[in-house]
Amino acid sequence: MELQPKHIHAPQLYGNFWLNSEPVSLRDHLGEVILVDFWDYTCINCIRTFPYIQEWQHKYKEFGLRIVGVHTPEFDFARSSERVQKAIDHFHITYPVMLDNDALMWNAFAVRSWPTRCLIDRDGYIRFTQHGEGDYMEFERAIQQLLIEAGCHGELPDLMPPLSDEDHGGAVCYRPTSELSFGYLRGALGNPEGYNPESTIEYTDPGIYLPERFYATGKWMNERQCLRFDGNIGEDGAILLPYQAREVNAVMGSQDGSLCEVTIQQNSQPLSKDARGEDMIHVPGGVTSLFVDRPRMYRLVHNKEFGSHLLKLTTSNPNLEIYTFSFTTSVIPELIPTN
Repeated sequence: MELQPKHIHAPQLYGNFWLNSEPVSLRDHLGEVILVDFWDYTCINCIRTFPYIQEWQHKYKEFGLRIVGVHTPEFDFARSSERVQKAIDHFHITYPVMLDNDALMWNAFAVRSWPTRCLIDRDGYIRFTQHGEGDYMEFERAIQQLLIEAGCHGELPDLMPPLSDEDHGGAVCYRPTSELSFGYLRGALGNPEGYNPESTIEYTDPGIYLPERFYATGKWMNERQCLRFDGNIGEDGAILLPYQAREVNAVMGSQDGSLCEVTIQQNSQPLSKDARGEDMIHVPGGVTSLFVDRPRMYRLVHNKEFGSHLLKLTTSNPNLEIYTFSFTTSVIPELIPTN
């Protein structure tokens, strides 16, 4: 772990709206160490970092660490302060959060991906930046070093141990399917019919599925950021998704806020009890379903092991919107360090 030299002053924080506090000025916190966390409430990678950030706040607040969350939305619906507040409550976030709806702070800090964490030293310089998940112990060492530079005295707490096998330094993981976007701007649709922006297309099952693609059947409206089912009463639409992963998550919503039932099969079978994500339920008739209303990330599949599967989602509700699918890997068992 090596801190960056004192070359780049951190930009002042200015955003659309603040939650959990009044606006925070970096000038008012000179002499302290500031952690700025860029996140989006639909991002699984961000969600997996929250336990670490919350623990750091608990451990180091008395030593002079201040944490500020910057919520830069990936999707238009996440610009809503009410929806972000619900996410803050759900994830038990207690530090100040700024809404960066126009990505002003994202660009000022030269952020490239969610999540990104920056450490600002006592003099207002950016000294350490980390993108994505992992390397949490390295980041915590940087926190401690900057606190010592800021004049912290006394014995600092022990480093937080990794919460999962994937978070251990040097962990070697399987390569999962990449995140798949559904809107026509950067979507991974595999059907021969392709996209026709702002139009409803009736898709047919090609019967052959390539990796890193999804396939639609039925009538789907092609929108910028999502596909929305647009069938008539009595018609079904489906999404077919070959994937390699341990877990599957999807960002979905309902156009009018009504409940949209989505049934899910894996390898042509309902999800077994030990493979259901936390948003899945078993309904009468031997099917596994979830109900989508407000736009957020839904946890669909939690397999015991990494593997290759074919997922099928079916709905008859013309309000269902699907934005992305994301996938979680696992450590290769044979390569888990033993020392």
